[in-house]
Amino acid sequence: MSASRHPALLSTDPELASFVAAEEVLQAQTLRLIPSENYVSAAVLEASGTVLQNKYSEGYPGRRYYEGQQNIDRVEALAIERAKGLFGVDHANVQPYSGSPANLAVYLAFAKPGDTVMGMALPMGGHLTHGWGVSATGSWFRGVQYGVRADTGLIDYDAVREQALAERPKLIFCGGTALPRTIDFAAFAEIAKEAGSILVADVAHIAGLIAGGAHPSPADHVDVISTTTHKTLRGPRGAMLMCREEHAKAIDKAVFPGLQGGPHNQTTAGIAVALHEAAQPSFTAYAHQVVASAKALAAALLQKGFDLVSGGTDNHLILIDLTGKDVPGKIAAKALDRAGIVVNYNTVPFDPRKPFDPSGVRIGTPSLTSRGLSTEHMPVVADWISRAVDAAAKGDEQALAVIRAEVTDLMAAFPAPGLPLS
Repeated sequence: MSASRHPALLSTDPELASFVAAEEVLQAQTLRLIPSENYVSAAVLEASGTVLQNKYSEGYPGRRYYEGQQNIDRVEALAIERAKGLFGVDHANVQPYSGSPANLAVYLAFAKPGDTVMGMALPMGGHLTHGWGVSATGSWFRGVQYGVRADTGLIDYDAVREQALAERPKLIFCGGTALPRTIDFAAFAEIAKEAGSILVADVAHIAGLIAGGAHPSPADHVDVISTTTHKTLRGPRGAMLMCREEHAKAIDKAVFPGLQGGPHNQTTAGIAVALHEAAQPSFTAYAHQVVASAKALAAALLQKGFDLVSGGTDNHLILIDLTGKDVPGKIAAKALDRAGIVVNYNTVPFDPRKPFDPSGVRIGTPSLTSRGLSTEHMPVVADWISRAVDAAAKGDEQALAVIRAEVTDLMAAFPAPGLPLS
């Protein structure tokens, strides 16, 4: 890290500065395939580090509990209006600190402890906060889960309907963290209507694809949309809740004062910048390229003999079942990391292995697309993954080192946004 980039940090805390510098280099030199990660722009980075950090702002624009909010109100109102315009919703709340608190606010707005809630099971690709047992949402509420078909890896909407009508949940969550196929929001809406349930679309993973027109929008079908603002949306680590006007007061009250105090104003500013960027034609091209590259990578992996859950992908995410390769997901992920390819090990549907030592790895194309890689590079990426998994099976560290050098060379030709490192 040069003194010109972070001079105050380098002068005040050189130890911490060295950690930041090391992370800058790591992000610049590695192929980041974790589908929930991305690169923010230099503008988002700058907005997230402004003097807005210094303000405490409990309440909402025009209704604060602290004075001196003239500029903060304008920042938050701008982010709200941009969110409403981009996603086509009646109301937006940009204050949730992250995705899990945003989902907790939905529970607080519409349910009471002990109520039945329904979401996709975590091992099937759902999220902890959709009523899974180890989460507070599964402790405070009665969580029931749906899954995917064993033969196709796809959601069986008839089975979801049957379960919803039997359970009559207060809330139904659609969306998750390891779903490689398009979510049929209209089908979920029909089910929720018949069951008398509030329908929540958790689009944290695909928000950027929705904004860019590369995935159908839930706006016309659901009561509430919950999302993080990073991942495919390429904003800072924050969250948003969007809803129909009839639910606006309940949502706002649940976020503040229900769950949290003052918003992180510097994050709100970063969200506003990211939403502005997402409204540009270049973002639409990015979103569609994310999907095109994911499909190309899935096709290349299938040619290499990999088993993909559901047989491929419709979005940014690919879930690989390594059972047939006789390499556990955790061992493969760590070997790929040594090869400069960053993924996460992940359970696959009906996984016989434990969650901390599962059968699969989860990969995605947002980060590499943000760097400018496209479909033409996906066969190379698939080849690296295949060679690294083979090396993991054999314990061949030299092969991993060779791949890492190749990865570093390619990454040098595609500088990462926000990381102006030579």
